[in-house]
Amino acid sequence: MTPKELLFRSEDIQILFHEGSSFEKFSKSEMIESRSSFNLLFFLGPDINLTAQDCRTTFSFNKNQYILHYSHNNSVAELWTDNHQPLKYLRIEIAYNYIFNLINPGLNKESEEILENMTRNNYIFLYKQTPPNMTVEMHMILKELITYSKKGMLQKLFIEAKIIKLLMLIFEQFSEKNTFTETPKIPAMIKKFIDENFHRNIKVEEIGNSIGINQNKIRKEFKAQYHITVSDYIAELRMLKAKKLIINKEIMIKEIAIECGYEYVQNFTRAFKKKFGVSPEKLRNE
Repeated sequence: MTPKELLFRSEDIQILFHEGSSFEKFSKSEMIESRSSFNLLFFLGPDINLTAQDCRTTFSFNKNQYILHYSHNNSVAELWTDNHQPLKYLRIEIAYNYIFNLINPGLNKESEEILENMTRNNYIFLYKQTPPNMTVEMHMILKELITYSKKGMLQKLFIEAKIIKLLMLIFEQFSEKNTFTETPKIPAMIKKFIDENFHRNIKVEEIGNSIGINQNKIRKEFKAQYHITVSDYIAELRMLKAKKLIINKEIMIKEIAIECGYEYVQNFTRAFKKKFGVSPEKLRNE
């Protein structure tokens, strides 16, 4: 696969997948946004910087964050990383007319407000200038987009269906934000972060840094609300996902371990056997 690969292109949609080499000391890519277009940028590598040429402003993004940006005019942006990590992202560009016809703002007030929020770039920051994190479902959709091999009409229908699903997930994520009070309840914030990041090797320290709360307070308030510890809740989510994946014999046990947030397969096997009473291999072969 080349560093920047065109996965799909039609009159209204273009999908690019960029995956730089881990041997590069400094990885950089140029992104051109078309006039009157929406751009979905999913950051799949760590510490990615983006400089918008029109305003000379630089933004920094963590791995697994994303933005939905509307470009009124043709514009150019640069993406780069200088931490010896590969520059990895997926970009979906969608024409304004396609979104307009899809949402149909004349249908009702809700549709009108969604399109207005999109064109005003209200789907960039979730909380206090912080871009949203990708959910587990978003990760799965991106993986399907990258690996889908069919061409022609089947590919077009598949791509459009996945884009609609992505937009639904984004609207739901931002809608949930608006149901909170100005300062969301701490347990709900913690649970939301875990639900969206349990597939990574997250620690309580990272949760605290993300939402600005002391680690001891996180542990205490989460358990008081949900009657389960943070670590046990993370383990429960991972095991539920693992049990769904284990029936697919085409996926290696090691890959499932990584998908469920385990760095070492031995730890995954131990946790799986503790939860279900059998090893992943034995359950798969039953």
